[in-house]
Amino acid sequence: MQVQLIRAFGAPDVFEAAEIDTPRPGPGQLLVRQIASSVNPVDTKLRTAGPAIAPELPAVLGCDVAGVVEAVGDGVRRFAPGDAVYGCAAGVRGHGGAYGEYVAVDAAFMAFKPDALDWRETAALPLVTITAWEALVDRARVAPGDHVLIHGGAGGVGHIAIQLARAQGARVATTISSAAKADIARRMGADETINYHEESVDDYVERLTDGRGFDVVFDATGGSDIATSFAGARVNGQVATIVSQYTADLTPMHTKSLTLHTIFMLTSMLNGVHPQHHGEILTKAAGLAAADQLRPMLDERRFTLGDIAAAHAHLEAGAAVGKIVIDIGGEAKTL
Repeated sequence: MQVQLIRAFGAPDVFEAAEIDTPRPGPGQLLVRQIASSVNPVDTKLRTAGPAIAPELPAVLGCDVAGVVEAVGDGVRRFAPGDAVYGCAAGVRGHGGAYGEYVAVDAAFMAFKPDALDWRETAALPLVTITAWEALVDRARVAPGDHVLIHGGAGGVGHIAIQLARAQGARVATTISSAAKADIARRMGADETINYHEESVDDYVERLTDGRGFDVVFDATGGSDIATSFAGARVNGQVATIVSQYTADLTPMHTKSLTLHTIFMLTSMLNGVHPQHHGEILTKAAGLAAADQLRPMLDERRFTLGDIAAAHAHLEAGAAVGKIVIDIGGEAKTL
């Protein structure tokens, strides 16, 4: 099968086209014929630095899977050849990557493709949706009437988080950096937008919450300013973040008796812990898509499997507006 392979960690030009053996599904696995994948910031970090969670070299990267089941391994009962599926089940230590024509994945991580979405939209969803779901639904348990602040509402995780919070019945505010991104956030369902270049935390907390603070603050930017989230939360409120690999002063968290949730959705895949929950999340996400409550925003540029280097460079340049999708296969057909 054709793949995009890396033999060393580094810049986007480390990708090279290669042909490797098509994997066979082991016990509990599916062999998926890839229709599309996507590019996430973690994919670029794995390519660049090769952290401890990266697959062994030479490696195929790519976490998001969207395609058709071609074969099933022993013990698989839920899926059968010909099923359209999606999931975040590839591209890290111990798992083959999605930047290829086929990938063998653990069936527990997978769900049936949302009927309401096309293949490109489907490929954009898994990693960002699971991340936002774990933060807002599993951990913070956002409920009707909660006032939620999402940092980075026009980003990959953020624009999904807005929709999930709204689906939970919350009132949603989000920080953005421009008028264009404010328009995106409002299209996703944000009730209020905050240009963080123009308004301080104290000012928008006063304007939007009468100084009380937000019930839940979700930092979906991947930045390193947790103090901003602490400042925005109410006393006894909750803060969730997708990046916590830095030193921070937790004094404001202590003085407000805040709860802090750190979210790294790849933990389940790396440690084999509760993989079926990811499949459950994506099944529920498909239901939200059917109810017109969840739809990813896609970057307007189109990339194929041979364009992986350009797709990674496009994301790293900060030029993407919406998720970057990689077109891999045509209409699915059974081997």
